[in-house]
Amino acid sequence: MTKARLEINIMRLLALLILMLPVFTMAQEVVRADAFGVRSNSFENASGAIRKAIDFCRGKSNATLLLPGGRIDVWPEGSVRKELYISNATENDTLSKEKNIAFDLADMHDLTIDGNNTLVVLHGKMVSFVLTGCRNVQLKNIRFDYERPTMSEMTLVKVSPNAIEAAIHPDTWFYIDESQRINWYGEGWKSRSYHTILLDTGSGRMHYSSFQPFAGSRAVRSGPLAVRFEGDFSRGNFAAGNVLTTRDPYRDNVGAFINRCANVRLEGITMNYMHGLGIVSQFSEDISLVKVRVAPPEGSGRVISAFADCFHFSGCRGRILLDSCLTSGSHDDPVNVHGTHLKIISISKGNEVTVRFMHHQTYGFEAYFAGDSIALTDPATLLAKGFAVVKTAKLVNRREMVLTLDKDLAGMMVGDCLENLTWTPELTVRNSRFEKTNTRGLLVTTRRKVVIENNVFYRTGMHAILIADDASSWYESGPVQDVIIRNNLFEGCGYNSDPQHTVIAISPENHKLVADRFVHRNITITGNRFNLVDVSVITARSVDGLQFTGNIISGDGNTTGKPSFSLTACKKVEIIGNDFRVGWRPEIQLENMKADQLKADLQVVKK
Repeated sequence: MTKARLEINIMRLLALLILMLPVFTMAQEVVRADAFGVRSNSFENASGAIRKAIDFCRGKSNATLLLPGGRIDVWPEGSVRKELYISNATENDTLSKEKNIAFDLADMHDLTIDGNNTLVVLHGKMVSFVLTGCRNVQLKNIRFDYERPTMSEMTLVKVSPNAIEAAIHPDTWFYIDESQRINWYGEGWKSRSYHTILLDTGSGRMHYSSFQPFAGSRAVRSGPLAVRFEGDFSRGNFAAGNVLTTRDPYRDNVGAFINRCANVRLEGITMNYMHGLGIVSQFSEDISLVKVRVAPPEGSGRVISAFADCFHFSGCRGRILLDSCLTSGSHDDPVNVHGTHLKIISISKGNEVTVRFMHHQTYGFEAYFAGDSIALTDPATLLAKGFAVVKTAKLVNRREMVLTLDKDLAGMMVGDCLENLTWTPELTVRNSRFEKTNTRGLLVTTRRKVVIENNVFYRTGMHAILIADDASSWYESGPVQDVIIRNNLFEGCGYNSDPQHTVIAISPENHKLVADRFVHRNITITGNRFNLVDVSVITARSVDGLQFTGNIISGDGNTTGKPSFSLTACKKVEIIGNDFRVGWRPEIQLENMKADQLKADLQVVKK
């Protein structure tokens, strides 16, 4: 090799090293949790060791905390304990709002927690993980479960009008007291109320039920996990093979909490059970859930995975992505995306207002910040009366905030509500499956773009998709303005949605209609397949711009006697080019709207 060529090669090598320098400087530091005493399959309390490992990662740039694999157990003793006020999950009483947290990731930045397929078993009532004030944090390849889920399950083996023999699931702890009544208990808790949902294993459907006939009957243990109940079961709709699932409905916890964070990604996470409201994201931005499963452990025989919702987003912004997720066995809605209307209770100086949280389970956190845009909303019509920007915001007590607006709003009245427009997210839900729930599939109320595509909604008890908006009950805001629902399969949904019995419901709770003004707009439903079982397809109210085209509708008949489509006070509706493979004549019912606002190739009737 000549000297000149050698010099050229050296220069090329130096240039390559310079180009690679940022890669080396950004290399992740791997922190092994077992170095801090987190030992797999030891059945020891790992709470303190987890805290030490997380604390060691604080302040580090681009670190990965690697869990040891196998099983680790976490007890409240030694865990982080914090007071948390969480949307839709804070009971209105004087009891402590402190939670025990397995993984407390407060103020962490540029961190990955790689679970290495670790099973984290929680004891007592604990939150799996809490992210507060975090940025660029990823959790992956972790499975969470409870030693004793707070859901009790039993299978009915033999049923008669005066006795039922039941097999109690091994993960359900119970005892029979001196009065021969059955009682559910767990690690540090005992059920005092019995919210009950029944799974019909033959049909795969879930229905509301009652535990009262069992709680009031004489219970006799006939085996280690077998109980004979003697009482009056003549009025109950029970059958052999049914699974009765029961919980105390008091919301004192959540499965996980993401609060005031940005750029959070959960991937390959499995929640075998969540006590409380599920994974709640609150006033956070840019959240991705990829291959997140909420389902009982395979082969466990359990049917319920979530005490209430699975994925709950309140007051978020940026982009929310759910991709390739599964929910199976929730006692409430798999997905809920919404904001929160706060009611004006006093006005002073024209542009200073005091607003109040109105629902008893949502309060205690800041819902507005300086610089946020707001809409003044009439709670009766759900229409905007004006817009402003927040100059100052202060949480003055757990229920109330005082806001200073940048201008006076004409027509503002005590009793009106405010919606935070800044904290509204884009939403994409795709390639996912939602099954085994008694309630709805997706609840969506956000002004920004929504895409729901390539999903399977399998026998959701109520509407597979509900677009609501209200300022009088749950106070969950707001209107939608750009929604695409395409290429989904709706299989046997809506059987519990009495009296509407529809697969998709666009049902804002506006109690007063205003001519030529609408709550929702621009909703497209196309390329989907609806397999109906005694339900209608859609009900829609107060929508400007609704398209239902290119869908396939099949099923075994509609015996409800209700129209396939019910439209109330809508505008610019198209229901054309759909393939009806059904045994009844589809028709569209109109109420409070003119026929020229509908373009359709089906029979139209007036209510």
